Amino acid sequence: MSLSRRLMCVLAMLALLAQAACATNKPTNPQDPFETTNRRISDFNDKVDENVLRPVAVGYKNNVPEFVQKGVNNFFGNLRDIWSTLNNGLQAKPMETAETGLRVAVNSVFGIYGLFDVATMVGIQRHTADFGQTLGYWGVSPGPYVVLPLLGPSTVRDTAGFAVDNRYDLWRTEVDSVGLRYGGSALRLVDKRAGFVGMDKSMNEVALDKYAFMRDAYLQRRKAATQRKSGNQDSDGDDGDDGIRNDQ
Repeated sequence: MSLSRRLMCVLAMLALLAQAACATNKPTNPQDPFETTNRRISDFNDKVDENVLRPVAVGYKNNVPEFVQKGVNNFFGNLRDIWSTLNNGLQAKPMETAETGLRVAVNSVFGIYGLFDVATMVGIQRHTADFGQTLGYWGVSPGPYVVLPLLGPSTVRDTAGFAVDNRYDLWRTEVDSVGLRYGGSALRLVDKRAGFVGMDKSMNEVALDKYAFMRDAYLQRRKAATQRKSGNQDSDGDDGDDGIRNDQ
């Protein structure tokens, strides 16, 4: 066999191997073209969570008095409501804007800067919204699904939205003390993770493919959150909550 024919055979074998590899790594969801990379990042995030974040969250949940945990959660929830009020306004939702803004006023005044959730006690509902949701509400496509290192599930649109959310985060922009700012941010993260302690174990037991379960749940929730629903608006969706990325 001549050298040229041998070379052609080698190239043909390489082409077949490449096609087989592509078939093997073909994404199972058309919204997740980067599935292979996303799964690797998700595995990395799971290891960080398992070895660092979850143990800290469990210790926080088991040892910090419940009223302190509730106060921390209420305080940062009140800050989030301020941003939600703005985004509900940008989405032209007058009822949600007024109600969430009223929550902020009631909790800031009567709840001592949000430490006590008086608004919920008197029946004022929370309508969580973020900038990624606002973009989607006005027709910006979510783009491909991505998993961000340490931050978790997202899309291209929601990643851009998160950058805006983070830029105008009141705790980040209004707290001058570097130590207090970073300490509070760490506390907020631990408090948020503590809220999912127990749920993660149940999910691991139920979900055959945790990655696919998380991806599909995230995409469905965000789709619902960005659909118009009432009044003279399209009524093909419902409000979504800002969960762990959440949410977050």
